[in-house]
Amino acid sequence: MTSSNHIPRVYDQTTNSILRNMNNVDINKSQKANRLLVTQLTPGKSISRLELVVLRTYPRRLVSSANYTGQLAAACGRDETGIVGIVLWDNQVNNVKTGDIIRIENGWCRTKNGEIVVSTGKNGKLTIIDS
Repeated sequence: MTSSNHIPRVYDQTTNSILRNMNNVDINKSQKANRLLVTQLTPGKSISRLELVVLRTYPRRLVSSANYTGQLAAACGRDETGIVGIVLWDNQVNNVKTGDIIRIENGWCRTKNGEIVVSTGKNGKLTIIDS
């Protein structure tokens, strides 16, 4: 993970434009109030609703463990308050692309190597709002 100062300028201009428009997505006021921001994330707590612009996706890998067997990929995303790591599972790996605006609902938040990472886990939902 890098700080926002290390993001290439092309991402900075594009994502700032997208982030400004995120609030215009067709949702009611109660849903808007439930939206978490990156700065509000707490490791070990669940995520009710988080919306991010995907800045980068990393190559997929195949994982086989007692809890999960399948595709896994790392990504990073941001909202207007900061950058966060994302873990993508199964079909999410192939469907989520750089530049997509995604919504994670009922997911988890943890730390990995001192950085905050979010994911849908087994029970959460990832929706691509705009691509």
